[in-house]
Amino acid sequence: MLTEAVRDVPATAAIFGFFASMWFGWAQENPPAKWRPWLLTSSVTSLLTMAAGALLTWRNWGATTAFDADTSKSFGIVVGLEVLLAGAGAVVLSLRGRRELVPVWIALVVGLHLFPVAALLAFPLIHLVGALVTIAALVAVPVARSRALPVSAVNGLAVGGVLLTAALICLSAAL
Repeated sequence: MLTEAVRDVPATAAIFGFFASMWFGWAQENPPAKWRPWLLTSSVTSLLTMAAGALLTWRNWGATTAFDADTSKSFGIVVGLEVLLAGAGAVVLSLRGRRELVPVWIALVVGLHLFPVAALLAFPLIHLVGALVTIAALVAVPVARSRALPVSAVNGLAVGGVLLTAALICLSAAL
């Protein structure tokens, strides 16, 4: 489920930890009051996971990685397209008065971009994360509306939860 590239495992923990903290932060926009302590705890846990993953990445800097000249270029293109699509969609949604859908759109783009990333890095766990983030984006609006919850809270909790879980799996494997 993980990759043979030793350095990429803690690096993934750091990256997913960082982005999990961002999604938990987004969930704190207007969540139910009883969610706040859990979201804060999850944000802090995500940041601690990021820091531990970054330290282990640094300590394993000379270890194997999937990144070479070709992979790095392809990765840059995939991430560039992700940023372009996420930003363009966010602008369009905002201009149309649908700002509450921006985090859902970004989650959908993030989830879909993880599929080519997983293939480039030969890292099967990232396929699962991509699928779960995509599903979280697709169900966020109907779940939020059916329970009278803010979309950002539902989406942020789900996406943050997926990313933190994957970060913790990578961190434990790196240890």
